[in-house]
Amino acid sequence: MARADDLTIMRKIIRYFYRPALRTFDTADNVVVRTLGYIGEVSILFWQALRYVLSPGDAFPAMANVGMNSMPISLITIAFSGMVLSLYTASQMAKLGLGTYVGGLVGITMARELAPVLAAVVVAARVGSSIAAELGTMKVTEQIDALRSLATNPVQYLVAPRFIACVTMLPVLALFGIVVGTLGGFIVAQTEGIGRQEYFDSVLQYVSVSDVVIGVLKTTVFGAIIAIVSCHQGLTTSGGASGVGRATTRSVVLCIVLIYAADFAIVRLLVGTIQ
Repeated sequence: MARADDLTIMRKIIRYFYRPALRTFDTADNVVVRTLGYIGEVSILFWQALRYVLSPGDAFPAMANVGMNSMPISLITIAFSGMVLSLYTASQMAKLGLGTYVGGLVGITMARELAPVLAAVVVAARVGSSIAAELGTMKVTEQIDALRSLATNPVQYLVAPRFIACVTMLPVLALFGIVVGTLGGFIVAQTEGIGRQEYFDSVLQYVSVSDVVIGVLKTTVFGAIIAIVSCHQGLTTSGGASGVGRATTRSVVLCIVLIYAADFAIVRLLVGTIQ
């Protein structure tokens, strides 16, 4: 009798711990499946967009939106970042007699990291959200289905132009950002006692062409991420107006996270080249 009672207690204990563990494993499996499914869908959309790069829809409005319309806010953001960086470094380096390194430090940081990444983040927030909202609205109002019924490929008509715009115009924003960020650092450096000649001689001495090229080329990867992720969120939107809002939020969050992840991966691969 006692043995039966012990067995009953053991069964209850096993059930008590087994069920939460089973639910945990089910949740983990669902996360893995959803993640792999998302990677597969985004990869397919990327390759489909590449197919229509040479024959897209009208890409010039999208290029104007990514390029000219995003330039003011992008340059303002990068300029203030350069000014903050210079404010932190110039005052300390001047005290240590290392003022000749301020221009090079600001210039290298702008060329390699700050200008490309900040330009990408600004475009992701401004343009990526717009793409997701626009395509999401078209999806929930069945305009994309209407395009298919008219024998128009949505990827060619909607995705390829935005892909081309992000990949081609983001490097331009980064290039202008490098210049503006370095000039912003110069303005603050002068207030901290760093001379003009000293600052720009340092920039020319320590900032190489390869620094600028690597920084600008990184933005092509960032542009592809912004275009594909935002378009995918828009094309898979469901649930009406609230679904469009969720797709827009997910687009910005995913783009920013993937931009920083891609930046780390690129720098890790090129760390021997850029040192």
